[in-house]
Amino acid sequence: MARTAPRTGSTPARDRVPPHPDLRTISLQQVLEALVDPVRRQIVRALHAAGEDLPCGVIELPVSKSTATHHFHVLREAGLIRQHYVGTSRMNALRGEEFAECFPGLLEALVAAPERS
Repeated sequence: MARTAPRTGSTPARDRVPPHPDLRTISLQQVLEALVDPVRRQIVRALHAAGEDLPCGVIELPVSKSTATHHFHVLREAGLIRQHYVGTSRMNALRGEEFAECFPGLLEALVAAPERS
């Protein structure tokens, strides 16, 4: 009978980092679809203003926690943010420099533009 390694109850850090797309595979269409939602634009602006990684719960959003999770997922899949864990907190960082290489000026235009209803 084959033996399996005992479970320690902890998950290796690399298993807790969600997958991030290669920005060279992201289309402008996908980015614009991600940014069409005002909640996602609010998240991008908050991360840009902070200039540092922020946990999901620190950004005040007018939606439920599960809906906020969806918005963070859409931004990650569009290549706009990078997520990783620190302890039990899922941290978010804007992929500003990487993003600017593929879509020059787009993030700057987004954060500079006033939000209108």
